[in-house]
Amino acid sequence: MKLVSTLIIWAWACFAIFAQEEPYYKVVAEQGDGIFSILRKQGLDPVKHYEEFVTLNSDQIKDGSFLQVGVEYKIPKAADSFKKTGVLVKSAKGTEAPIFDKELAQMNLKSERLKDAVYYLIVDSGKDGDNGFVQDVAQSLAADLMVHGAKVYILGDEIPEPALNDTVMVTENQRMGHYIEVINKRYLQNSGKYQRALIIRANGVSEKADMDVAIYHYNKSDQGQRFAENIRNIFKKNSISNKTYKDVNMIFEDQNSLYLAKNILPAISLLTLENASKESNDKIAVRPDKRKFAGWISSGIINDYVDLEIEN
Repeated sequence: MKLVSTLIIWAWACFAIFAQEEPYYKVVAEQGDGIFSILRKQGLDPVKHYEEFVTLNSDQIKDGSFLQVGVEYKIPKAADSFKKTGVLVKSAKGTEAPIFDKELAQMNLKSERLKDAVYYLIVDSGKDGDNGFVQDVAQSLAADLMVHGAKVYILGDEIPEPALNDTVMVTENQRMGHYIEVINKRYLQNSGKYQRALIIRANGVSEKADMDVAIYHYNKSDQGQRFAENIRNIFKKNSISNKTYKDVNMIFEDQNSLYLAKNILPAISLLTLENASKESNDKIAVRPDKRKFAGWISSGIINDYVDLEIEN
């Protein structure tokens, strides 16, 4: 009986050993690749992971540092890879993919000031206007946060999928339910970290015209209000209007935002953009510059995190 038990334990131990995932994956070196460039193209900090790469591939590296074109090299699986810290979530299925691919080669870690921060960006492009604007802003914003050490999830950047059959599409309530499930699951996985959610909603905007921006919060969330105010303050400083904006509390009123705010775990704010109007007294007029727009949001987000860190 003891022999049988021993054999069973040995078999399970062998299974566990062979079932372990390799701590690397393989990539074929292309013309012009060196150690630094191949690591950057895979979203890794080459300074931090240089030694590990050399150890994994010592038999495939010529003269200590040269890679051979067409040869497979082992790339370390690292949690700080931009492929891991920038994640696009297909909310209908919950599957994940890296936000960036070819862009990784141009991304470099600037600091770790947002190392313990996790952000959920919900892209709501709307049915009219240039829906590419808000999607491009979300990607630029994600990159701005990632290069300072944050982890970023983007949701909503997908085509609606059938819910039950080819004729029944996902309803707004189902979509919000998917967001809640996806965000809360990852919130618990990142328990103990600073976590915030931001909806970026476009209402029929055109990239060729000036835009009105408004930032809202849930009236029962102090963290969400502070998050919104920090973003709002940056937009006020960069407004193209000479008018003085009132310090008003812009709170969630639409049912979708309220439903999210009441059911997701992190604090959430909403940023809306629409074509500029002379009748908008509380909204902030800005130029339709994607890169600057993303930079203003990230500045507000970083200010919120830094202020909280100082207080603590």
